[in-house]
Amino acid sequence: MALSERARRQAPFLGFAFDDLAMGDAVDWVERHARGATFTYVITPNVDHAVMLGEAGPEAWRAAYRAAVAASDLTINDSRILARLARLSGRTLAVTPGSDLVRELVSRAADSSGSLALVGGRAEEAEWLRRTLPDWRIAHLDPPMGVRDDPAAQEAIAHFVEEQQADLVLFAIGAPQSELVAHRLAQRGLARGVGLCIGASVEFLSGAKRRAPRWMQRLGLEWLFRLLSEPRRLWRRYLVKGPRVFELWWRERPRR
Repeated sequence: MALSERARRQAPFLGFAFDDLAMGDAVDWVERHARGATFTYVITPNVDHAVMLGEAGPEAWRAAYRAAVAASDLTINDSRILARLARLSGRTLAVTPGSDLVRELVSRAADSSGSLALVGGRAEEAEWLRRTLPDWRIAHLDPPMGVRDDPAAQEAIAHFVEEQQADLVLFAIGAPQSELVAHRLAQRGLARGVGLCIGASVEFLSGAKRRAPRWMQRLGLEWLFRLLSEPRRLWRRYLVKGPRVFELWWRERPRR
């Protein structure tokens, strides 16, 4: 996307430069760039990402994550909570959930052919993609844990993506590691297609995990559904880290 096009659509909020695209426009953007010869990548920030970006810390990955966010080719808002906080700050953010974006892309792709690389997830999710996209070449890499702090693991993922030369690359390894690897690939310039940092989207779509009912999504309570579904794994994210977004938003308000 040309710089002038991005400038017309960006809405800065909590350190992100959100591209204010509706779902159909976001899907069109991905499909258009998937055919390109260069590698571009999409990030889908939510509350967890905003806290990760806004908090200070000595960890080396934090500066790398900020650089990856700043260099992203498309930034779409994955959170109704962020949208509501933005509204209180006089800004409008479209809500374009990453899971819905992937669902629309897969639905459109079902009658076509292409190539897709899944980074992360289980073999069952890769098989679901093969069944859903029978005319697509699907490659899967399940990297080890600890990618965020393991340069060798990041290098192995980058090499895999470069080998595949896929139209679409789904990074399902969480944040900030998805963004770190996507940025590394963009800097190296050896891959092509579009990388999407989409968290657990494929798990939801394949049925490996249940997504919140629509009414909970509309009320901004998807986080509560996930917490109740996986309390031992997610309690710290949603009950300790997540609420810090309100402090970050409050600190930003006087500058406006």
